[in-house]
Amino acid sequence: MLGNLWSQFKEIFSPKMDDAVLRRKLGELRAQTPVPVIWLLGKTQTGKTSVIKFLTGAERAEIGRGYQPCTRFSSLYEFPDGESPLMRFLDTRGLDEPGYDPADDIGAFDSRAHVVVVTVKLLDHAQATLMNALQSIRTARPERPVVLLVTSLHEAYPQKQHPIPYPFGTPEESSLPPALQESLSAHRQRFAGLVDRVIPIDLTPMEEGFHEPNYGGDILRQAIFDLLPEAQAQTFRALELAHNNLHDLYAQKAIPTILAFSSMAATAGAVPVPLVDTALLAGVQSAMLHQLAKLYGHALTSERIAELAAALGIGFVGRQVARSLIKFIPVIGTAVGSVSGALLAGSSTFALGKAFCVYYRAVLDGETPDPAHLKAYYEEQFALARASWNQLRKGGDKS
Repeated sequence: MLGNLWSQFKEIFSPKMDDAVLRRKLGELRAQTPVPVIWLLGKTQTGKTSVIKFLTGAERAEIGRGYQPCTRFSSLYEFPDGESPLMRFLDTRGLDEPGYDPADDIGAFDSRAHVVVVTVKLLDHAQATLMNALQSIRTARPERPVVLLVTSLHEAYPQKQHPIPYPFGTPEESSLPPALQESLSAHRQRFAGLVDRVIPIDLTPMEEGFHEPNYGGDILRQAIFDLLPEAQAQTFRALELAHNNLHDLYAQKAIPTILAFSSMAATAGAVPVPLVDTALLAGVQSAMLHQLAKLYGHALTSERIAELAAALGIGFVGRQVARSLIKFIPVIGTAVGSVSGALLAGSSTFALGKAFCVYYRAVLDGETPDPAHLKAYYEEQFALARASWNQLRKGGDKS
């Protein structure tokens, strides 16, 4: 009798879902997860790829391979990939081509982009095509913020280092080389009314001899934080926090994927339907582990999954099931369960991803992962993720 009851209980609460249904649900989760979308508008060679590299940490070669044609003149870059996007960049590259018409791009991007980032080189004043396109984009959605990045500042002071400290917007700007001041003033006047912020910036590789390769980058990052909707801005804050103190190359590559799936898991955890979120969470975490295994160059086998599960135990699943049960309480239970369930699902997925990296790193080094160490590391990362996300949620409140 007790055996039958236990079997029924396991069947009811087992986090499983039909494969076809799971694929559909995961697709819905990707659509619901708050992924920031930045529309890059500018001529070629004005620094758009450098902006993506700075904001994501991705290498230029990775960005180049990741671009997918989107419209006749534009491309889409999903970071770290289309399977688990953490950010999306829409790059309009057709401004240099005769007959460029922004109508196609507006039709494709207008409802998706949260912020428009315009790039112009400091000494390039032939901007008629760009301004016409920007005017149409601005008219389509006047409330959407637009940031103008004035790039390649060093061309106004060749063979010299960038002025330190960053002088723009301060009284020290008046002491800058006249050619720089005149060109910057011309761009500010030219784009007045079309942009919300103007940021002089120079993202130049250190190998070119500059002491500060991300000159003005912090100003750009803060502008993105300020101008994106709060949910999307949290993505950039979370990526910055997670990258702190990362020295292992594999871990650096894995963090964006872990954060992307953690965000999806939090969306699943907020589903106000008892136990449905648990099945979705299992699907999200499974997809994450397979994606991480690809990054390490080794497919995830059933033996590896069993070994990892044995080392970690089922505590994280048990906690999520318990939280899901709270949602059976009418009204209050659903609200409380959804909020705390999202936090728990996101934190547990982040911790699982980090633990997986430690596990796989040991496996690739020919070592046997210590279960006690792995479980302790999981719990540590779970606590850190939960505390960090609570901090982000409170500290990022724009109300």
